[in-house]
Amino acid sequence: MIFAFDFIILIFMVVAAIISLKVKDLLSASMIFGIYGFLICLLWAEMGAVDVAFTEAAVGAGVSTVLLIATVYNTKRKSSD
Repeated sequence: MIFAFDFIILIFMVVAAIISLKVKDLLSASMIFGIYGFLICLLWAEMGAVDVAFTEAAVGAGVSTVLLIATVYNTKRKSSD
């Protein structure tokens, strides 16, 4: 394992998590959550857990993000503000 690479991925993961919690737009939060899933996929792959990385890429960064974005697009607001 390369410590510098792990540390950089960890910093990006923390930044992505904080941004996804702080952003007001739901679509942006869903996309940043997908980036977070991809970063954790990279971390699992670099640590040698390739099967877990593939599962995270398929479910965490793929299917979950698509379902969240589809949900945001199909949601209608009741008020105009």
